[in-house]
Amino acid sequence: MSQQMNETVVRKVVTVNCSVEDAFRVFTEELGEWWPHRTHSVEEESVETVIFECRLGGRFYERAENGTEHTWGTIRVWAPPTRVVYSWHPGRGEETAQDVEVTFTPDGDSTRVELVHTGWEVLGDRMAEVVADYERGWDKVLGCYVEAATGAGTRTGS
Repeated sequence: MSQQMNETVVRKVVTVNCSVEDAFRVFTEELGEWWPHRTHSVEEESVETVIFECRLGGRFYERAENGTEHTWGTIRVWAPPTRVVYSWHPGRGEETAQDVEVTFTPDGDSTRVELVHTGWEVLGDRMAEVVADYERGWDKVLGCYVEAATGAGTRTGS
């Protein structure tokens, strides 16, 4: 019990002005269109795209312009349109993976999106520094997501 009480958690909540279904679709299927890969990736400037394979066991990875791929994680829970959980180890070995859970909950005409990032303890002495970076980093990433998801239900084809 004390282990869970002491667990380090990065928790971020945003609200997007679209349905749960659209919020989930933008976060998963359209991730390559909004993810800030020039600043939040392994290869940064040379990243061509970020790919989220929308299925249980699918990969979450980046592809550089030269074709090099860097796996960021693996989808562990796939429950559209309300929940997705994936491991997270961009640019590092899988043994350093944390867990990221993202839930999508109706909130009137909008959707509450909660991201919970746990499992930092595997990073050992680097944990505090990396957690601080992600506290800021997820704000940037989710800011880009909110911008992309705003009005998603009114786009052509939705």
